[in-house]
Amino acid sequence: MAKKILFIEDDPALQKALGNFLREQGYDVHAAADGAEGLAMAARELPDLILLDLILPGMHGLEVLKAMRRDETLQAVPVMVLTNVESNESIEQAIELGARAYLVKTSYSLDEVLSKIQGVLGGGPE
Repeated sequence: MAKKILFIEDDPALQKALGNFLREQGYDVHAAADGAEGLAMAARELPDLILLDLILPGMHGLEVLKAMRRDETLQAVPVMVLTNVESNESIEQAIELGARAYLVKTSYSLDEVLSKIQGVLGGGPE
């Protein structure tokens, strides 16, 4: 069974590009366009990994991460932050809240993001 990834991202072009790329690699990818929708989908879908943007409509990504850490069913779900926010404060907060990786979108290719995902999930899509 393919590993399930929830991608919480408000940029439709990036959501489509990365989502399609990960599907081609064999992952089951679900997408949410804002923080509240992403949190609800996480609880419903129980993904193997969440890719989380920080700048989201309605609910900031760090708030999503805080809410996940308070929820017993979501506490163990690994989260990788994938954002354009490069501030040390945001990086520190995300890591303190348990993010497994903090990637700045403009600094990573799709293949590099895939490599980080594989590292967090311990291998490929199966």
